[in-house]
Amino acid sequence: MRVREGVAIVGMACRYPDARTPGELWENVLARRRAFRQVPPERLRLDDYATDGPDSLYPIEAALLEGYEFDRVRFRVAGRTFRSADLAHWLALDVAAQALADAGFPDADGLPRDATGVLLGNTLTGEISRANTLRLRWPYVRRVLAGTLAEEGWDEERTARFLARMEEAYKAPFPAPMEESLAGGLSNTIAGRICNHFDLHGGGYTLDGACASSLLAVANACSALAAGDLDVALAGGVDLSLDPFELVGFARVGALAPGEMRVFDARSSGFLPGEGCGFVVLMREGDAARLGCRTYAVLRGWGISSDGHGGISRPESEGQKLALSRAYRRAGFGIETVGYFEGHGTGTSVGDAAELAALASARRQAGPGAPPAPIGSVKANIGHTKAAAGVAGLIKATMAVHSQVLPPATGCEEPHPEIQGPDAPLRALGPGEPWPADVPLRAAVSAMGFGGINTHVVLEGSPGVRRRSLVARERELLASWQDAELLLLAAPDADALATEAGRLAEVAARLSRAELADLAAELARRLAAGPARAAVVAAKPAEAAERLRRVRDGLRAGETLRLDVRHGAFLGVGARGRRIGFLFPGQGSPSHLGGGALRRRFEALEAVYEPAGLDAQADPVDTAVAQPAILAHSLAGLWLLDRLGVRAAVAVGHSLGEIAALHWGGALDAGPALRLAAVRGRAMTGLAEKGAMASLGADPAMAAELLGEGAVVAACNGPRRTVISGAAAAVDAAVERARDRGLAASRLRVSHAFHSPLMAAAGPRLAAELEAIDPRPLARPVASTVTGGLLDPGADLRRLLRDQLTSPVRFTGAVAAVKDRADLWIEVGPGRALTELAGEIQDRPVIPLDVGGPSLTGLLQAAGAAFALGAPLDAAFLFAGRFTRPFDPGRPLRFLANPCEEAPLLASPRAPARPPRGEERSFPALNEEQDGWAKGPSPLRGGMGARGEDRRGAPLAASARDLVRLLVAEKAELPPDAVADDSRLLSDLHLNSISVGQLVVEASRRLGLRP
Repeated sequence: MRVREGVAIVGMACRYPDARTPGELWENVLARRRAFRQVPPERLRLDDYATDGPDSLYPIEAALLEGYEFDRVRFRVAGRTFRSADLAHWLALDVAAQALADAGFPDADGLPRDATGVLLGNTLTGEISRANTLRLRWPYVRRVLAGTLAEEGWDEERTARFLARMEEAYKAPFPAPMEESLAGGLSNTIAGRICNHFDLHGGGYTLDGACASSLLAVANACSALAAGDLDVALAGGVDLSLDPFELVGFARVGALAPGEMRVFDARSSGFLPGEGCGFVVLMREGDAARLGCRTYAVLRGWGISSDGHGGISRPESEGQKLALSRAYRRAGFGIETVGYFEGHGTGTSVGDAAELAALASARRQAGPGAPPAPIGSVKANIGHTKAAAGVAGLIKATMAVHSQVLPPATGCEEPHPEIQGPDAPLRALGPGEPWPADVPLRAAVSAMGFGGINTHVVLEGSPGVRRRSLVARERELLASWQDAELLLLAAPDADALATEAGRLAEVAARLSRAELADLAAELARRLAAGPARAAVVAAKPAEAAERLRRVRDGLRAGETLRLDVRHGAFLGVGARGRRIGFLFPGQGSPSHLGGGALRRRFEALEAVYEPAGLDAQADPVDTAVAQPAILAHSLAGLWLLDRLGVRAAVAVGHSLGEIAALHWGGALDAGPALRLAAVRGRAMTGLAEKGAMASLGADPAMAAELLGEGAVVAACNGPRRTVISGAAAAVDAAVERARDRGLAASRLRVSHAFHSPLMAAAGPRLAAELEAIDPRPLARPVASTVTGGLLDPGADLRRLLRDQLTSPVRFTGAVAAVKDRADLWIEVGPGRALTELAGEIQDRPVIPLDVGGPSLTGLLQAAGAAFALGAPLDAAFLFAGRFTRPFDPGRPLRFLANPCEEAPLLASPRAPARPPRGEERSFPALNEEQDGWAKGPSPLRGGMGARGEDRRGAPLAASARDLVRLLVAEKAELPPDAVADDSRLLSDLHLNSISVGQLVVEASRRLGLRP
């Protein structure tokens, strides 16, 4: 029996990458949007850290705030005060105000101010505070420079003159200390600033529990409310730290993902960083009800522990289990009743394993019988926001119980062994689903941090009517995720298309993965007719940029046609009239009984799949199961291609695939075709003698020489790809003879000896089904793998399909007979078995759709290639019913800028290639004057000016280039302004140094500045 009153969540607000509100964050979770992008140079030039030493940092993506502006006028913050404080102060104040408004207390009106407190999670304030301390370290820099120059023989007068100029340049990016600088650079004053602004007297303080900070703040706020110390609490966290101090440190301990961020995945290798802020408004459950506040969820239990003798930076399962036991003891119910777990989920192999082990062990100990509960982590969407991560997970879990939807597990493609298997107490959920009616509306959130701190909270949805299904908006969101995007371009001529491809390449390079989807949708919406066409398919913005550049360069080189399936780049100039062929696979292809990405993505495919009756729990190797499933996938692929406007001039079907080819040719409707495949599969399954098959690396004539009695050539798949079939002993003997001749030979994992005399016994049953079908004459050209050539429109199709059981598959002959009828082939069905085979027979590109598989890449590549060939593609269909956000490709993206990155990049022999010129531009952060409030530079903020100077024209920041110009001026005895930017030294100086002193020495040597 519950003995303690719960804590109600009555308000929420956040600002995370790609999410300005909890509603947007929840949309991103359901749609599996990922906010990762290449770190922009105005934030951190990763090339500066591409070394082999201890200060190095391998290339990473990060999830960043874009377009954020703090409204100083609304909060009545003077420019002088604004510039004195780290942006973390202002972001926290902004989001706290939004949370209060969401709770029904705008500007804190109506709050019991004397009993309202602020508990904030934060670590190290923010990177701007650390950057600004460089100004105060000028004496150290001066000493190093002076000493180095003295060693080079500079006299005191020249050194003093140079250092005076250098001091001005060095200090320019950083604000001069003021009376408010100390308070503005500390983390413990962030909560106090919120209390100050809203006149709250319940107490405001900052908690530093590293990556558990914000959930630690929530747990402590709950304790304060339960004890009566507070009546209302604002609890949350803020983190704006993506500078080398943290990133290099995380890299050294192997916590940063060197590539993809995978969470609770068997291949987890680290996290990608993020930033942001989140707050919840908390009240005792009874007070919330009495005041009529909307309650999102109720916190029932919370527990805190440390790992003790465990690692400082390595999480321990036993320490986590202690936090779990404390949380559920307080909650009054067991962990086995929780329906969803929002894990800490950093994506590190050690951290994920420890967390899953703790949760799984606790659920097993609680008793058997509970169904496996889904687990996920919002970090897969917005990165690891460290001190603000726990509250982000809490907001996600709150939205889950509030909306009664179990969210999908983003970033988990191959679930960790701990969450696989029939007895696993946890599971990774693919598509989201309604909360089961028999599972309590309870969720739990975990957070861990450096130092061994563990925090776990348990929340419960409000009692009321339980939902049984998803609404249309939720179905749209859950169906929206794609593993790749298709960008479509059209222009009047090749030159215009090349220009547009180049422009979009620069846009794509700065996008997040989520914004790549938004860009794709916008390009489809804007797509106009034009004889010059291009398409690229990419999973990441960097891939899109690289492939767009391939298109641009190809057009500039005079290419008029490119179908580059490997790199997902397609272009065609005046390509109308080019033809497409379809290939339909047979039983060697995977069954994909789970339905796959296309079925999830396009709801209309249910009408195609439903008659096939796919059972995800059936044996996928069973011939009776596999044959109708494979045909259903081919029919689904055909439906999609037809709906898109991708149509073929000819078709070839391999064995079972001939049924799909005849359907495409107009001879069979979908229903009879599926029944025929089902009967065919059942008839084969019931055969008494099953036999065997093997693949030989030989041509059909050589393979025939190896055969003894009881085995035959079953398939001619390529110049040196022959399949044999028959009695098992005869097939094994042929395999041994082939190996004795040095030929590749192997048994195939099949259930029967297809296309051999052993199949004859299935003929009568198939013939009876064929008698019930009245095939129509073919309306389109089909090349048969029974005859090895084009079928006559009036061919006896019943006899053809009967003969197919025992006749060899003449795939080589069928493809060769029609290879000049298509410029592109599309394998329409599951898998990619025919793609490689057809590539060995003819020289035209082949794209496998892999219908029923986990990826949409095949469909997008087929659509893009067809578009380049001039097909009337219905691009709008690809985005119908899909969630994307409006996107303007011409709008400059604005990120928080670090003053240390205002210097332009100087190339170094050891560094990677310089980014494009557009990436090198410095974005000093200007704080525009508003309504008479003071104006001045703000080194880290959301609104960046377009120029590196203020309205008086004075430089806002020194740069390495400015330093070299000072040296050139010293040599020429000219004022620095008289030195041209394009001087020879400035254009060809390639430094291998990393310190200011070495920069001065190298430039001095080249200029001959010696006594």
